[in-house]
Amino acid sequence: MGLETALGSVLAAFGLSGAAGLNAWLPLFASALLARFDVVGLGAPFDELSSTPGLVVLGVLTAADFVGDKIPVVDHVLHLLGAVVAPASGAILFTGQAEVGADLPSLVTIVVGALTAGTIHAGRATARPVATASTAGLGNPLVSLAEDAAALVLVVVAFLLPLLAAVLLVGLVAALLRVRRRFARLRR
Repeated sequence: MGLETALGSVLAAFGLSGAAGLNAWLPLFASALLARFDVVGLGAPFDELSSTPGLVVLGVLTAADFVGDKIPVVDHVLHLLGAVVAPASGAILFTGQAEVGADLPSLVTIVVGALTAGTIHAGRATARPVATASTAGLGNPLVSLAEDAAALVLVVVAFLLPLLAAVLLVGLVAALLRVRRRFARLRR
């Protein structure tokens, strides 16, 4: 396997796990759907996500999360659950993608994927109260929609242009850090 293929797989894996930090279910569903139509490959056993039962379950969870995250009280509960679900999703996505093109130990891919998604989710969970406080909760559906759109863009870019996905992920981390600093200043 070539270095370019391995590097592309790892960069794509970062993009996918970062997307999972924004929306835990959407990247899993999109990746499984793309794998079902042989557009992309997922490493075993994660290729089972593209089975009919896997797609149905992921589709229902994606739809429930999409709608629920637009409702102010429900979104808080989903973010609490996301503290566990997002890192798990990131680990699955990173491992499933990295094992297609790179020969990395599974433990490494699991940890890196979970940390990537968990970091993005933590930043998102820190930024969301700023939107809630500044808009009295009325802006939350728009923020949620922007997060969903960003997750979808990261998924698509991860598969088409993995290097760009990594660059976008770095930009996302920088933006979340800026919001976190502003939030910290507001609390003081």
